[in-house]
Amino acid sequence: MGGRKTAFGAAGLVLGLLVAGTTIASAADPLVSRGKAVTASSVEGSGFEAGKAVDGSASTRWASVEGHDPEWLRVDLGSAHSISRVKLSWEAAYARSYRVQTSADGSAWTDVFTTSSGDGGTDDLTLSGSGRYVRVYGTARGTAYGYSLWEFEVYGVAGGTPPPTTTTTTTTTPPPNGLGYPFGSRKSPYAAGTLRPSGSTSTLDAEVVDYYQKWKAAFVKQNCGNGWYQVISPDAKFPYVAEAQGYGMVITAQMAGADPDAKKIFDGLLKYKLAHPSVNNPDLLASEQDTACRSVNGSDSATDGDMDTAYGLLLADRQWGSTGTYNYRQIAVKNINAIKKSLVNPTTNLLLMGDWSGPGDSRKYYGSRSSDWMPDHFRAFRTATGDGAWDTIRTKHQDLIAQLQSKYAPSTGLLPDFVQDTNSTPKPAVGKVLEEDEYDGKYWYNACRDPWRIGADAALTGDAKSLAAARKMNSWIRSKTGGDPNKIGVGYQLNGTQVQSGTDAAFVAPFAVAATTDAGSQAWLDALWTKMLATPISTDTYFGASIQLQVMITVSGNHWIP
Repeated sequence: MGGRKTAFGAAGLVLGLLVAGTTIASAADPLVSRGKAVTASSVEGSGFEAGKAVDGSASTRWASVEGHDPEWLRVDLGSAHSISRVKLSWEAAYARSYRVQTSADGSAWTDVFTTSSGDGGTDDLTLSGSGRYVRVYGTARGTAYGYSLWEFEVYGVAGGTPPPTTTTTTTTTPPPNGLGYPFGSRKSPYAAGTLRPSGSTSTLDAEVVDYYQKWKAAFVKQNCGNGWYQVISPDAKFPYVAEAQGYGMVITAQMAGADPDAKKIFDGLLKYKLAHPSVNNPDLLASEQDTACRSVNGSDSATDGDMDTAYGLLLADRQWGSTGTYNYRQIAVKNINAIKKSLVNPTTNLLLMGDWSGPGDSRKYYGSRSSDWMPDHFRAFRTATGDGAWDTIRTKHQDLIAQLQSKYAPSTGLLPDFVQDTNSTPKPAVGKVLEEDEYDGKYWYNACRDPWRIGADAALTGDAKSLAAARKMNSWIRSKTGGDPNKIGVGYQLNGTQVQSGTDAAFVAPFAVAATTDAGSQAWLDALWTKMLATPISTDTYFGASIQLQVMITVSGNHWIP
């Protein structure tokens, strides 16, 4: 890269820089990063703090911990800027592969420069981007040490417009196969320190694809004609439920690149969704259909189904673009706005259980289902719509998680299927809220998904609240089972007392996502992965298989937030 260059003619210099992947930098815009707030994924020790990289001194530097990838350094410019140049002055511990990224909110990142051929020295980059935050994200060290920068300089002008959320990508060059995020590309880096099952990425990917093909053969169908695809749910009350269609849309959008039919299946699932609107809000999906694919049981919505269909549409927009048969982004935004209007309690900012829930039944109206609380989805909705309400909604759910764990499950971190009295003093359901008297207040077949849902946000974003919640659950279950996944039971009271014996992928797999958030859980994560690989797909239960597949996608490093 742009480190140490020999002197030769001007034309040859330009050609040499372009071949090496370095652009000629312009000094037209002022330096805007000097002395600004800066944070890092890690610090080697005292004297190597993040702020040393923006202090203007060529004799002080930031250094990350040694021997670890990835690591990053982020500067907060204080307001939105148009960025034209970034200058990196590497110490001996340089990055061989790294990205320069911008962000409007410090959460969703856009690559404005990438390289895998860095050679240290000084990298003076002309680029084009905008945002309040600029980050150097190192993915492969050039030495056995860490990453270290004498200076991290950002040039630009205040008032830049944040990048459009619908075009935010993690690559500067469209992939040759036309996909935004082909399966296995891992273009969205996870938070520093997130674990992955042992073994090569190619082996992990092959294992995920194998399980996906079995899942697809068992549950993805084309019934009832009309060009529809459906994910069947033989273990649910009805053969087609919104939850299953949402799972299908998220899965197929992420598996593009591994499955050449992914887009065809996704569009068939979307066509099915659009043909089955909720009677209460046509931009939501009716939750249940019979064998003839007719909406039944009120034709109203279920929150988790719409959370996933909206998320799946955002994935599709980033994966394939929205200029084909369907404008994925437009449909997604309608879906998201409908969720906010009909599935969020305006008083508590917490999710309702469906668009059928109103103030006439206060027990249900001020009740919520923990498995619907998906922080990464809230982030994606915020990015897609620009609506700050989604930040408030996410924070309210994260705070409720912490409150419930502290008060009702201090030793386990387990959450109940349903929570009541969210308008006053939230607590685990007493008796029946929606499904069963005996289990609505326990860690049962809804809450079993919580380690996955919360853990996914923790793994991808490093959010402190999600990390704390996921790690608490992981620490307890690892201790409870002595590190043996075969001892994970089917349901628990919040104090950790097992409800039923036996095993179910729906209870086992989600803990693998929580395990990725704890640096001391590599052996435990490997044991969980081995357990999942040894768990056959039963064609009469889509629920556990669909959850396990999504867990495998996530822990293998193939999940991403659109």
